[in-house]
Amino acid sequence: MGATAEHDVEQLRARLNEYMSKHGLRSTEQRRLVTEMFFSSSDHLSIEDLLERVRLEEPRIGYATVYRTLKLLKDCGLAFERHFGDGVSRYEVAWADEHHDHLICLECEKIVEFEDEAIEDLQHKVASRLGFKLVRHKLELYGVCGDCQAKS
Repeated sequence: MGATAEHDVEQLRARLNEYMSKHGLRSTEQRRLVTEMFFSSSDHLSIEDLLERVRLEEPRIGYATVYRTLKLLKDCGLAFERHFGDGVSRYEVAWADEHHDHLICLECEKIVEFEDEAIEDLQHKVASRLGFKLVRHKLELYGVCGDCQAKS
């Protein structure tokens, strides 16, 4: 992990510690392990995905611990919960000032993140034209990825 990424993770840890202190929550070794595994991921993880990774380090950690930790991270603004139309909740780290959109393959369920300044500008122009001030948004585009198209 590079210096900038480590600095960003340190900021996430500090925000989590502040939230937990404010709400009278204690930090456990299991919670710390789940949090560190989540913060080190760049994927869109389901609870089961994260549980599988965590159990490689600590086989005794249960589903409930991972579920409660992800809920805590979501509640304090350090994780985004995403729903991509397949009934599975997925989570990604909520990095400060970072925004991206998603392409989702309907066949293999691959998720590709992308950023496009022209799309961002257009969304703001449309909102402004219709009298809206954007606070937040998400763009999810569903289709068939190149790999799945090649298989057909």
